[in-house]
Amino acid sequence: MKKKVLITGGAGFIGSHLADKLVRLGKEVFVIDNLSTGSLSNIEDLTKSKNFHYLIDDVLNKTILEKLIKKVDTVIHLAAAVGVKYVIDNPLLSLETNIIGTDNVLSIANKHKKLVFLASTSEIYGKNEKSSLKEDDDRILGSTHISRWGYSASKAIDEFIALGYFREKKLPIIIGRFFNTVGPRQSERYGMVIPRFVKQALLNHPITVYGSGKQTRCFNYISDTVDAIIGLINCPKAIGETFNIGNTKEISIKDLAKKIKSMAGSSSKIICLPYEKAYEKGFEDMQRRVPGLAKIKRFIGYTPKVNLEQLLTKTIKSFEK
Repeated sequence: MKKKVLITGGAGFIGSHLADKLVRLGKEVFVIDNLSTGSLSNIEDLTKSKNFHYLIDDVLNKTILEKLIKKVDTVIHLAAAVGVKYVIDNPLLSLETNIIGTDNVLSIANKHKKLVFLASTSEIYGKNEKSSLKEDDDRILGSTHISRWGYSASKAIDEFIALGYFREKKLPIIIGRFFNTVGPRQSERYGMVIPRFVKQALLNHPITVYGSGKQTRCFNYISDTVDAIIGLINCPKAIGETFNIGNTKEISIKDLAKKIKSMAGSSSKIICLPYEKAYEKGFEDMQRRVPGLAKIKRFIGYTPKVNLEQLLTKTIKSFEK
């Protein structure tokens, strides 16, 4: 990675932690964020650094985007609609941001031949419930009437566009699919399960588990996700490739609620809420989502360092503050 980096969505949860790390590594960091799900408080400390610059604007604004991309060597494109609840509440805006915003970033980056890291998602796999999802596994999606599959489709289109630019235009791109990244600064407002459970537990409110709670997920701490992104950007062989980024430790959502309740010393009751009450009629979920990490380990030696207990301890402490 060279000296100057642009992070789209850089005031968000992942973007702000990534900006922190890059500034500490001596990089000059530029951030653009429309604050739809990001926050200025996430980057407040960074504004004291002469190597950090931010702009409140949108990746749909091609004029501003071009000025920024021309200045940098690397573009880390994180700006996107995030969170199941946000996507369901804002289906059209989510599609516009993900598809048009990504096309803007890639077309301008191609014009100036800048390296692009594209943030994608485990939602790509849809209802594929293999015990270890590989990057070339099939995608299994539901009806177009279910909003969450629109999000999955939009991120797949982002990947298709990026790979098209790589194959046809020789634009250097790297795609990373995030699996449930968690840590300080993550908001519970957009449907993220651990921040929601932690806040409910600390307030001694009912901890609301959606569905039966038997569905399992794997959670990755933010520092491990940030290290994976930086490792991939610094790996020339990663160009043109797609990688899962996550942790393979699996836990059921009901057991997660019990664990958080215990660790927070909470008196909360744990209750199950039907998906239709939590989201929308006909909402579909998957029972498992476990990343295969063999490929990213082969390319950059990636192995998550923070286990689930440490992750929860750090997240609970951040909410207590």
